[in-house]
Amino acid sequence: MERKHLLAVAAALVAKRKNRKKRSKWSKDWLLKKQQFSHVNLLAELKFEKDDWFNYLRMDEETYLELLHLVTPFIEKKDTHLRKSISCHERLTTTLRYVATGRNYEDLKYTTII
Repeated sequence: MERKHLLAVAAALVAKRKNRKKRSKWSKDWLLKKQQFSHVNLLAELKFEKDDWFNYLRMDEETYLELLHLVTPFIEKKDTHLRKSISCHERLTTTLRYVATGRNYEDLKYTTII
C-alpha cells in the first residue's frame, strides 16, 4: 500500500514538472529599457515645473525629499549580481502615484516600468 502511495506521489510530481511553462528569457525587452522609459525621467523634468510636480505626486518637492529621507532605511534594497535593485526614489514615487491616483498594479507596471 505504501509503495503504491509513493509511486502515485512521484507520478504526480513528474506530471506537475512537465506542465511547467518554460521561460524563454528572464525579462521582457521593454522592461530592460527602464532607464529610457521610466517615470523617473519625467520627474526630473517636472522639477522645473512646480505646479506639475505637485499635481503628479500631490506634494511639493521639499516634502517629497523629506519623506524620501525618512523612508529610505525601510525601503532600500541591495543590488545583486543578476540585476540592479529598484531605487528608493522609484519605489516611493510609484507608491505615491498609486495612492494619489488609485491606479491598479497592471497600469502602474506600464507607467513606471517596474
